[in-house]
Amino acid sequence: MNIEKLKNKKNECRAWKNVAPWYNELQNAQKIEKKDLKVDFGDWFSVGFKEDLSNEEYETIIKTAKALIPWRKGPFKIFDLEIDSEWQSNLKYNLIRPHFNLKDKVVADIGCNNGYYMFRMLEDKPKRLVGFDPSPLTLHQFEFINHFVKSDIVYEMLGVEHLELYNHKFDFIFMLGVLYHRADPVGTLKALNKGLNSKGEIIIDTFMIDGEDEICLTPNQRYSKIPNIYFIPTIPALKNWLVRAGFENIEVLSTVVTTKDEQRATKWSFDESLEDFLDPNDSSKTVEGYPAPKRVYVKARKVL
Repeated sequence: MNIEKLKNKKNECRAWKNVAPWYNELQNAQKIEKKDLKVDFGDWFSVGFKEDLSNEEYETIIKTAKALIPWRKGPFKIFDLEIDSEWQSNLKYNLIRPHFNLKDKVVADIGCNNGYYMFRMLEDKPKRLVGFDPSPLTLHQFEFINHFVKSDIVYEMLGVEHLELYNHKFDFIFMLGVLYHRADPVGTLKALNKGLNSKGEIIIDTFMIDGEDEICLTPNQRYSKIPNIYFIPTIPALKNWLVRAGFENIEVLSTVVTTKDEQRATKWSFDESLEDFLDPNDSSKTVEGYPAPKRVYVKARKVL
């Protein structure tokens, strides 16, 4: 497979009937040229202030941001316009932040969505930041924000399966909220391994179930109303997957039950969110009767 041909093919999405409106709105916003805008790397990743724009320019920003709904990851503040995303991604980022140093490292974010985590990572001054996500919507959200941030982040419309074909390897790979979407979790972890330089490290998170047995839950059709959830392991099972994929120094960073403080419906997202995915009579279960979403965060190193 020729990776450059694949990338070119993916970029043809802008002409698709359902994507063209996003691209048109993005182009309108990209006509606004501003230099030396203030960037804030806080929980609300922010760029610029309303006073930097004319009234007409500010209306264009609002129109473009609304055209790119749903915003699942964030929050962002663009020229003081608050984009309150479904996920409060700052909570996850702040949880893992003490466990890495990206200065001068080549970094990948697999399933990067609109780039929220990568924008936050800029503060660490990595050598290179590359995001992988095949979603045309999140690509346009990223390009909308990055037009004003003017970072060197590279956004590839590729998936984890393309890592080993990529034109360079990485010192650190993040893969947050992806593993449970993969029908072959060990193969996916092996793909991360192949994408790493010697001594490379990963941080991942995935749904988990409690227990000391080396087992996993395999939902019948849906889990928390999500159709493409395949395997939800215990922590011992996840560790075994990582060992089989060629990782060592496996460290559990945290386990966290998902709450409405982290995931909820907003005017910038879908109409349904976490509260709609749980049993209305027992929030410890999903609507399907499975244990409610709980995540484990793990750091590991490629076997030397």
